[in-house]
Amino acid sequence: MRKLIDSLSLEQSSHALSSTGQPSGRVHTSQKHESAIRQVQGSANYVDDITEPQGTLYAAIGLSQCARGKITAIDLSAVRASEGVIDVVTIDDVPGHKDIGPVFKGDPLLANGEIKFYGQPVFAVLATSVFAARQAALKGQVTVDGETAILSAQEAHQHSAFVRPSHRFGQGNPDTILQHAENTVSGALDIGGQEHMYLEGQVSLAVPCEENRMNIYTSSQHPSEVQKLVAEVLDVRLHHVMVDMRRMGGGFGGKETQAAQWACIAALLAHRNQRAVKLRLPRFVDMHVTGKRHPFSNAFDVAFDDKGKIMATRMEVNGICGHSPDLSDAIVDRAMFHVDNGYFLGDSDIVGHRLQTNMVSHTAYRGFGGPQGMIMAEAIMDKIARHAGIDPLLVRKRNLYGASTGTKTPYGMEVEHNLLPEMIDALERKANYWQRREDTAKFNRNSPIVKKGLALTPVKFGISFTAKHLNQAGALVHIYTDGSIQVNHGGTEMGQGLHTKIGQIAANEFGIDLSMIEVTSTRTDKVPNTSPTAASSGTDLNGKAVQNACITLKKRLAACFAKKLGQDESAEQVTFENGHVVLGDEKITFPDLIQAAYFERVSLSTSGFYQTPKLAYNRDTGEGRPFFYFAYGVSMSEVSIDTLTGEYTVDRVDIIHDVGNSLNPAIDIGQIEGAFIQGMGWLTTEDLKWNESGKLISENMATYKIPAIGDTPAVFNVELYGKENAEDSIYHSKAVGEPPFMLAISVWCALKDAIASLSYYAIDPQLDTPATPERVLNAINEMQKHAVTSPTDLVAELNKSSEA
Repeated sequence: MRKLIDSLSLEQSSHALSSTGQPSGRVHTSQKHESAIRQVQGSANYVDDITEPQGTLYAAIGLSQCARGKITAIDLSAVRASEGVIDVVTIDDVPGHKDIGPVFKGDPLLANGEIKFYGQPVFAVLATSVFAARQAALKGQVTVDGETAILSAQEAHQHSAFVRPSHRFGQGNPDTILQHAENTVSGALDIGGQEHMYLEGQVSLAVPCEENRMNIYTSSQHPSEVQKLVAEVLDVRLHHVMVDMRRMGGGFGGKETQAAQWACIAALLAHRNQRAVKLRLPRFVDMHVTGKRHPFSNAFDVAFDDKGKIMATRMEVNGICGHSPDLSDAIVDRAMFHVDNGYFLGDSDIVGHRLQTNMVSHTAYRGFGGPQGMIMAEAIMDKIARHAGIDPLLVRKRNLYGASTGTKTPYGMEVEHNLLPEMIDALERKANYWQRREDTAKFNRNSPIVKKGLALTPVKFGISFTAKHLNQAGALVHIYTDGSIQVNHGGTEMGQGLHTKIGQIAANEFGIDLSMIEVTSTRTDKVPNTSPTAASSGTDLNGKAVQNACITLKKRLAACFAKKLGQDESAEQVTFENGHVVLGDEKITFPDLIQAAYFERVSLSTSGFYQTPKLAYNRDTGEGRPFFYFAYGVSMSEVSIDTLTGEYTVDRVDIIHDVGNSLNPAIDIGQIEGAFIQGMGWLTTEDLKWNESGKLISENMATYKIPAIGDTPAVFNVELYGKENAEDSIYHSKAVGEPPFMLAISVWCALKDAIASLSYYAIDPQLDTPATPERVLNAINEMQKHAVTSPTDLVAELNKSSEA
């Protein structure tokens, strides 16, 4: 933790000059989150904190009580008669579009003649209080002619139930190699989903305005999509809907598409009654009606040589999508793109299925399918290592992309600027892998009950939306006559520090103090047609758009200053630094130049735009470049398992992560730590459970366990790699939102390593995720059935391997 504490030693004040005489708040320095003080004080406004207009009414939703069937009758008389009820709506009351599917159809605003999952919204109630609305919503009678629900991957395949067509890509002829190879292994892994568990639940406030206009305040990662869907539901033009989003109390992908439904329902009720309407889901309802991280059921076959080097790979990934497509097509694609992680898979065949089940429609979640694919690469490495009797780290290093293996992914993208070999070597030395491997082996030989495990795993994560058109961003920058600047952009702040970094970028461009920059709430009437804040691209896209707007304004100001000095031809030599604008020996304070430019009628406002270059993926051929660049990371985890109970602790974690030339080291380290712990929760404790009727039964904090402070590793070392991005990203930084999530795979591999010690590392245990203590204990019991009676001298073998 020492490195984290050191990194958080921020400048004493964001309003003062630094010791170098430069304005504080510039890029590549640690700055506190722009809302940090307000958040600690409780004065940071979220949607539920907005002062409500006079006469605001409150909405609630009525849910189905079965997983599948045709609706034969809906009796809402008791709902309408309930105290305080003003209005009740069903799908038949929608004046415009009834389906709000974000990409493909399949998501009715309210149930439309059939029930698709247990807990599906069927009707909405409007009342004078939150309590009255929620009580009334319990009184609806929905009669359903029930049908057998599809609730598993196996059942979906049996019924050929898919939300979208399957996709396939690969290289070479893996089937022939697998058929004739001397060394092959096969495996399968069920990978659990994950509840987003954002601190702020789904909430929207709709305020009707004159002439069918509507203002929406919503906790959404995608304001432009909310604008579009509200307009379509109300049957009005988009320019009649304004969406405002100041900050979210967490999103993690759960508010990329699935915040829109609640905004649309609030807007529908507000439109009908010409009163402001707030709809906030209670946690219990939120967990039932919103999608999760996709569970996956995957399998692989791999051929390799005697040194553990892969020759061919065949992989099948099955995304369990729920009842509708939502974003599943792209999510399963990204899982397929990441089944290689950092390894060359030889000749390959990768197929991905999008399975339809009668569950809530699963959706985006940090990593967007990447984690569910990437874990398969690490499962393969462990399987090969146990089969070949080689340390897993050596197997991993021997299969990294490079000259001795290959540099082209299964989907045909060249892996350039690969940092993994040097980053693995660095962590291997700094965290003392081989000595600790030897110490762990000795401990396990002498400890009959507690077993330790150790694993070092890499991350290679592609940065860009896989839907090419989303890789664009806009910005709007105003300079006021006192020299202060207001910035608006299309990204949304969900606690990740996006607005802080955007402010730093603007301050850096103009060479002024960060206190002179105000980043305003995200609004669709300022920057239109924005992409969601997702795919780790918030700073990459919006930062470049803001920079481009600033460059335009700087050119205008430079020309004005040069003209003022009678040196028109020298405008390109003007610089902005230390609160001044400089040309040769002449300089003027930034506010004074702004005053002068105003009187010279120079425009002090402009928009900026950016589109990510180099992207070209042909889905028909399964080849191309879906990513602008890769972000890398390496993590090493040590765990201890009680073999009598299956309980375990994560004792130590060491991480080196690549964020390029960091814009804000403190924020980046915070993102890495948070992502790791969230990833650890996905792989260990967060266990989604549905009963035989298709009802979610892990529906509250008592039945669904996210990591607590006590689950944090006692030793937790995080270090930024500090090598600038070779691609032309914003100041050569790299994305940090999603990539570190997958560093937590090292915890799962360490748990398997500890269990494997019971067979003296000869057998790779089957450990589906999440690896709860129950699953760990089952794996231990299964391993003990196959205990090796004549162990080899593991330490000698490891020393021999490390020398090799």
